[in-house]
Parts: sequence; structure tokens; C-alpha cells
Amino acid sequence: MLDQLRALLRQPEVVVGTWRAAQAEAPDLAEDTVRDALARFDPVWSELFPAEQERLIRLLVQRVVVGDAGAQISLNLEGLASLALDLSQPREIVA
Repeated sequence: MLDQLRALLRQPEVVVGTWRAAQAEAPDLAEDTVRDALARFDPVWSELFPAEQERLIRLLVQRVVVGDAGAQISLNLEGLASLALDLSQPREIVA
């Protein structure tokens, strides 16, 4: 399922939907900023503890339907918008 989620985060319609949802909180946010933020999902994922990974999946995935043809994942655009906003913020490095 994680591979499918990663693939979905790269889909243009998901990027645009996430960007539109994020504009409610950040009207000046550019679409390319959202696309770049979603692309940083993989490196961030590997740094999270399992409990945080589970919380993030619950935030991003609205519904999963498993059938004979495979799994169908419905995403939560508000959750994606929150993730994109968080990932688009500059990070301070604490020494």
C-alpha cells in the first residue's frame, strides 16, 4: 500500500487537489512548492518512528477498498494539504 501511496502523491491531479486545499491556509502557496513538498515524502518517511508513520497514513488515507483487481486508495486532500504545508516550511538544523 505504501508504494501505491507514493505513486499517488506524484499524480498531477493529486498535486493540484492538494495545492487547492492548501490555499485555504496559505493563499500565496505556489503549485510547484506543493509538488516539491510532496516529493519530499519518501526521505521524511524513512526518518519516522512506526507510530508516526501510522499517524501519517491515517491523516493521508481516507479509505482503502481491496478487491480482486487490487487496492483502491482514496486520499484525504485536507490531510495532504497539511502535510504539504508542513514539508514546505524551512527547517532549522539544531546542533
